[in-house]
Amino acid sequence: MGQPSLATAEAGAGNGAAGLGPGILQRADGIYVDPSVTGAALLAAIDNIFSTQRYFTGLDYAAFIKALYGHGQAQPRPGDVLRIASGVADFAPERRALYKAVKINGGRAEYYFEPVYAEDPANPAGPGVQALLDAGEFVADLWSKGIRFGIDMHAVDAAMASKKSERTIVAEQADAVPGVDAHVIEVCDDLHRSDAPRQLANGKLDLMAFQNRFPQIQQGTKLLKKVPRSDGENGFDLAGRVLEPAMPKDIDLHAMAGSGTVVEATGEGDFLVALQTGFLNVDPQTAQVSVGDKIISRDGVSARTTGNLQLTGDYEEFGEVQEKRVIEGEGITVHADVFGNIVSRGGAVLLNSNLVGGSAHNASGDITVKGVASAAVIQATQGDVRLERAESCIVSGTRVFIEHAVNCEIIADDVFINQAEGCAVAARRIQIETAGARKQSEMLIFVLQPDCKRIDQVIVQIGERVAAFTQVAAQRKEDMQALTTQADVRQYMQLSTRVRKGELTLTPDQAAQFQKMGVAVGPVLRAIGKLSEEVKAAETEHQAGLTLLEQLQQQRRASAGGNFVKVSMLTGETTIRTITYHPDGSSTYNLSPKEIKAKLRASVPQGERIFSGSVGAVEWGSGIN
Repeated sequence: MGQPSLATAEAGAGNGAAGLGPGILQRADGIYVDPSVTGAALLAAIDNIFSTQRYFTGLDYAAFIKALYGHGQAQPRPGDVLRIASGVADFAPERRALYKAVKINGGRAEYYFEPVYAEDPANPAGPGVQALLDAGEFVADLWSKGIRFGIDMHAVDAAMASKKSERTIVAEQADAVPGVDAHVIEVCDDLHRSDAPRQLANGKLDLMAFQNRFPQIQQGTKLLKKVPRSDGENGFDLAGRVLEPAMPKDIDLHAMAGSGTVVEATGEGDFLVALQTGFLNVDPQTAQVSVGDKIISRDGVSARTTGNLQLTGDYEEFGEVQEKRVIEGEGITVHADVFGNIVSRGGAVLLNSNLVGGSAHNASGDITVKGVASAAVIQATQGDVRLERAESCIVSGTRVFIEHAVNCEIIADDVFINQAEGCAVAARRIQIETAGARKQSEMLIFVLQPDCKRIDQVIVQIGERVAAFTQVAAQRKEDMQALTTQADVRQYMQLSTRVRKGELTLTPDQAAQFQKMGVAVGPVLRAIGKLSEEVKAAETEHQAGLTLLEQLQQQRRASAGGNFVKVSMLTGETTIRTITYHPDGSSTYNLSPKEIKAKLRASVPQGERIFSGSVGAVEWGSGIN
C-alpha cells in the first residue's frame, strides 16, 4: 500500500474574496483594513466573512487583533491601511469537520491536537488520508465557537507542526492593565534626618546624640509633589468583550496640608509648600503634614531611636523616654513614661504619665507631672511644681503643689500638700491638710525664717552714712554762704552777672578796673566753686543711699512678713521647727539635690522647735515685722 497523500488547505484559496464588507480592501498583495471604519462595522464585516464559510489565508493575527480591538503593538500602515492577510478562501465543510471542540475555562481555551484524517476520494470506505490543519482555518473555526480574541498563534503553529497528541492552551484572555493611583513624592532632601553621631566643637563625636534628628524646614520649601493618576489599559475576554480596569484612586493634596503648609499649583504640578520656617510633623492618623515651631515625635527617646536631644524650640513626645536619655529644649511635653532627664531652658514642662528614676529641671517655667513621680528629682528654678503623687522624690520650686507626697524632700517659698507622709518639708509658707510619719521615716516641717540681724546692721550703717552726707552737704552750704557775703565778693559777683547778661557796658577804664577786682577775689571764687562741687557730690551720695536704704527695707519686709505653717490634721508623729536664712535676695530653694537632702535630713536637729506631736492640728505664724 502506498504512502498516504496530504490534503492541503490552500486548494481553494482566493475563491472567497468577493463581498468582503465595509472597511476590508482586496488588493493584489493582500487583504487590508481601512482604519477609518468604526470598530462595530469592521467586526460585523469580519463576522460575515467567517459566518459565510470563509477564512483568511496567510493571516497576520497580531495585525488582525490590532485592527479589530486596537490591542497590541502598533502595526505599520502603508498608505494609512493595515495589511491583515494574504487573501480570503472558502472554508469547505469537509475541512471544518477536521476541527474538534475546544474547552474554555477561567479565561483560557484548551484544544486537544491529534492526527486528523480526511476522506480519500479514491477509497471513500477506507480509513482516509492524513490531513494537515491550517492556522487560518483554526482561527475561523474558533471564531464560530465564540473565541474571537487572544489566540496564541505560536502555540497553535507549534502544536500543528508536532506529531504528538497533546492538549494545548490555544487562547487566553488579556486582563485589564490597572492604572496607577495618584500619589505624592518627596521633592525636598531636608525631609530626611541624619542619625550620624553629633560632632562637637572640638572635633570629637558624641555617640549619645545624633547629628540632625529633627531637620528644620525653611519657608517656601517644596515638600511634596502630587503625581496625577494615570489610566490603565482595557483588556479583552475570549469573546472580544472589553474588560475595563478599575478607576485609579485620586488623592486630595489639600487634605494633607496641615498648619504651616499650603498647596501651590504650578506649571510643573501641584506642590505642598512650607509657609513658615519650622519643624516637620506628619500625623500618622490623618496623614496631614504640618510645619511649626514645635517638634513632635512618636518614636520615643532612646539610644537607638534618637540619642540625647538638644533642641532649640518646643518638643512633644508620644513615646517613652528611656533611662539616662536627655531631652533639652524649651517647652517640653511627654505623653508616655519618662525614665530619663528633662531639661527646659524656659517654657512649660508637662509629663502626662509617670516620671520614674529620672529628673525634670526647668530654668524658667512650671513643671507638671500627671502620673506618679517616683525616686525622681523635680526642680523649677523660677516656676511652680505640680504633682499628683510623689514617692521618694526631691522637689524644689517657687511654689509646690502635691496631692500625695511620701518620703519626699521638698523645699520652696510656698508649699501646698493635701497628704504628706514621712516627708521633710521646708518653705516660708506651708499648708498641709494631713501630715504624719511613714514607717521609719519621720515627718519634718521647717518654716524658713529670715535672719534679719545682718540686714538690720546694713540698714543702720546705710542710715548713718546717709545722715553723714546730709551733714556734709549742710556744712559746705554754710561755708559757701559765708564766703559769698563778703562785700568785695558780693560786689564782683553782681557786676559779673550784669555784664554777662548785657545789662551793663563797661568803658575801657572800667573794664581794667573790673579785671583787677576779679584778680583780687579769685582765690575766694575758687574756694566757692570747690565747695559747690562738694555739695553736689554729697547730695548725690545722699540720694543713692536713700535708694539703697529703701531697697533693703523692702527686702526685709518681704522676707520677714507672712511666714507661717498650717497643718489641718496630724495622723502621726510630726515635728515642726524653724530654719534661718539670710534674706539677701538669693533663692532659698535653688539648691542641688544633695544640698536639699542634707539640709532637710540632717542628723542634728536644726533651729527652734515649734511643735512636736501626733494628734490635733497646728497653725503658727512668725510674727516678725
